[in-house]
Amino acid sequence: IVTAEDRQERGTERGDDMHIQESNIQYHFFHHVCAQVGLLSGICLIVGTMIGSGIFISPKAVLLYSGAVGPCLLIWAACGVLSTLGALCYAELGTMITKSGGEYSYLMEAFGSLVAYLYSWTTVMVLKPSSFAIITLSFAEYASTPFYPGCTPPIVVTKCLSAAAILLIVGVNCLSVKLASYVQNFFTAAKLFIILVIVGAGIVMLAQGKTETLSNAFDGTPSSVGAIGLAFYNGLWAYDGWNQLNFITEELKDPFRNLPLAILIGIPLVSVCYVLVNVAYFTVMTTTELLLSPAVAVTFGDRVLYPLSWIVPLFVVFSTFGSANGSCFTAGRLAYVSGREGHMVKILSYISLKRYTPSPALIFNGVLSIFYIIPADINTLINYFSFAQWVFYGLTALSLIVMRFTRKELHRPVKVPIVIAGLMVLVSCYLVLAPIIDKPDLEYLYCTIFIFSGLLFYYPFIYRRVNWARKLMRPITMHLQLLMEVVPPEKTE
Repeated sequence: IVTAEDRQERGTERGDDMHIQESNIQYHFFHHVCAQVGLLSGICLIVGTMIGSGIFISPKAVLLYSGAVGPCLLIWAACGVLSTLGALCYAELGTMITKSGGEYSYLMEAFGSLVAYLYSWTTVMVLKPSSFAIITLSFAEYASTPFYPGCTPPIVVTKCLSAAAILLIVGVNCLSVKLASYVQNFFTAAKLFIILVIVGAGIVMLAQGKTETLSNAFDGTPSSVGAIGLAFYNGLWAYDGWNQLNFITEELKDPFRNLPLAILIGIPLVSVCYVLVNVAYFTVMTTTELLLSPAVAVTFGDRVLYPLSWIVPLFVVFSTFGSANGSCFTAGRLAYVSGREGHMVKILSYISLKRYTPSPALIFNGVLSIFYIIPADINTLINYFSFAQWVFYGLTALSLIVMRFTRKELHRPVKVPIVIAGLMVLVSCYLVLAPIIDKPDLEYLYCTIFIFSGLLFYYPFIYRRVNWARKLMRPITMHLQLLMEVVPPEKTE
C-alpha cells in the first residue's frame, strides 16, 4: 500500500497533485478559516453557548440549596463574577499563546505533554461529547413535549430526535465555518429575544406591585457550607461555556483586541440577564411554586403570556439547539489540535480539502455523542465529570501563575492581577472537594480512574511511539483520507 508520503517521495503525478493541494489547503486554512470569526460572532459564541437550557430549568436547584430568595440572587450574581474572573485569566492565556484548543494549549506550555494529554483524553472522549449529548437531549424533550399533552414523551422519541439533532448540527459544522457562525448568531438572537420577553414581563409585574416573594428576600433557613457549594455548582452549570472562545483563538480576527473585548462584553451581559430573569420568576411564583415547577420558564409563560405562552417552549428549543451548535463548533477544534500535536490519532487533525473544516474531528465527536445518548440517565455522568472539569479549570489558572515565573519572556498583551488566578485556583479546589466531602460517592473514584487510564495509551503510543502502531494506522489513515477528502494541515508553532 502506497501512502501519501511515499507518493510524494517518488514524485508520482498523484503525489505531486496531493502536494499542490496540500500547500493550497494550508494557505487557505490559515488565511481563509483563521480570520472568519469577528467580534460580534465571538460575543455570540460566548453568549450563545452560555445561555443553553440552564437558566430555563436550573433556577430551582440554586434556590433549593441556597434556602431563600436573597441568597439565591446573590449566588447567581457571584457565579457571574466568578465566570468573568475565570475568563479574564483565559484572556491573558489566550492572547499570550494564540493557539486554538483552549486549556489544552496552555497546559501543554506550562506543565508539558503529559498533563495536556490527560486533559485532551478526558475532554475529547467524555466531557465534550457527553455535554453535546445532554444539550441535544434537553432540546429533544422540549421539542417533543407539545405533541404529547398531559404526559411525558416516550424515551425512544426523545432519543431519536436528539440523534437527528446531532447529525444535523455535525452536518452544518462540516459544511462550512461561515454557515456554523450564521446558525450560531441566529439562535443567539432568538435566545436573547426570549430572555428580553421574560425580563420585560417581570418588569411589568414589578410595576403592578407583585413583590411579595421579593419583599422578605432573606427569610428562610440558613444553608450549610456544603449546600452553598452545591448551589454554586448548579449556578455555574448555567454559566458554563465562558471559556469557549479560547478553543478557536486561531480563527478570531485580531485576537489581541477581540478576545478580551468579547469576554468583557459577553459574560457580564449574560450575568445581568440571569439575575433579571430570576427576579422575573419571583414576581410570578412563590419559592414553593418555583421548586415544584418541572420547567420554570414554561410555568412562567403559562401564567404571564397566555394565550401566547407557546412561544416560551419554542424559544427554549431554539436556545438549546444554538447551545448544542456552539458546543459542537468548539469540540471539533480541540480534537483537531490534539491530533495535530500527536495526542490523538492523526486523522482527527486533518482538514477537509474543499470546505476547510476539521470534519474528521467533528464527525468523531458526533459519533461519540450518539453513543452517550443510548444509556438512560446521563445527568449523573455529567455531575461526576463536572468535578473533572473543575480540576482542569483549576490547573489552567495554576498554569497562568506558573508561567509568570517560568515563561517571563512571552509577550502578554492582556495582563491580569495574579490574585485573580490564585482566587480561581482556590475556588476550583473548593468546587472539586466540597461535593466529595459532603457526599463521598464511588463514582468520583471511577471518574479519577478513567482520567488516569489514559496513561495506558500514553506510554506506548505517544511517549515510546511504537513502530507496529504506526504501521497499522498508516493504511487506515490513508483510506479514511481518500474517503473523506481530507489532508493534514501545516503544523503551526
